[in-house]
Amino acid sequence: MTTLQQPAAVDRTARASLKRDRRSWTGWGFVGPFVAVFALVFLAPIAYSIYLSLFQDRLIGGNTFVGLDNYQQALQDDQFWSGVTRVGLFLAVQVPIMLGIALLVALALDSGRLYGKNFFRISIFLPYAVPAVVATLMWAFMYGTRFGLVGDINDAFGVSLPDPLSPDLVLASIGNIVTWEFVGYNMLIFYAALRVIPHSLYEAAEIDGAGQLRVITAIKLPAIRGALVIATIFSIIGSFQLFNEPSILKPLAPNAITTDYTPNYYTYTLSFNGQQHNYSATVAIVMGLITMVVAYVVQLRGMRKGA
Repeated sequence: MTTLQQPAAVDRTARASLKRDRRSWTGWGFVGPFVAVFALVFLAPIAYSIYLSLFQDRLIGGNTFVGLDNYQQALQDDQFWSGVTRVGLFLAVQVPIMLGIALLVALALDSGRLYGKNFFRISIFLPYAVPAVVATLMWAFMYGTRFGLVGDINDAFGVSLPDPLSPDLVLASIGNIVTWEFVGYNMLIFYAALRVIPHSLYEAAEIDGAGQLRVITAIKLPAIRGALVIATIFSIIGSFQLFNEPSILKPLAPNAITTDYTPNYYTYTLSFNGQQHNYSATVAIVMGLITMVVAYVVQLRGMRKGA
């Protein structure tokens, strides 16, 4: 009898193993398209950029393998680090202002005391729906001292307002454009996080006699801490990627915006104007690593308990 049961047990084991194999292949069938697209549009460009960064185009010898020479050059490139310093200053000033305004607007909307809340929310978000190129051109025409709003005010009132596109003010002008564009986007992140806070917490705070300021500092801000960190990381990445606004404003402010004004603009100039594809790939990789490190540090600091 035992001999007769052994083939049946082996058969059950084989069928179970076959089912497990089918389930594993079924999972790969669902994940496979994403993995293929991810590898094609994300991993492959990075791998190709790393490959390019290891070569140099030389007059003698053509495209020659140089190892890490391009990276050494990038680390000693004053133009590159000038752009990094500029976007670092931009990040340190513009991001807190933008996120602060977005947070205040989100708190006002969540308070329930704002008249015309829906219209106000749409109005704040609307600039984000405007393409960055269109928004920059619109503000550029307002900044113009010869044909724009600033010039019209000077002519109408006989005054001489500072030129927003001068070397001393152009970075602040770009910051104003970016803030106008992305306050609504960050406001929605904060507002969505505020809407999921349990009302029982508000009721408990009301019973304890807590005022609105106490509710904000003790309940709302701690509850949306994750949203604050996410918005900060997105803003940091966006600051390091600054490109559209300087490149569009450059024809109007050629003396203020140089080809190395931001790292991304410098990379673009190297590749498409200077034909230095290998070195531009190196600069892009170094900038990507800097962005990744800064964003990771902010994430660790923001998510750390008791911070």
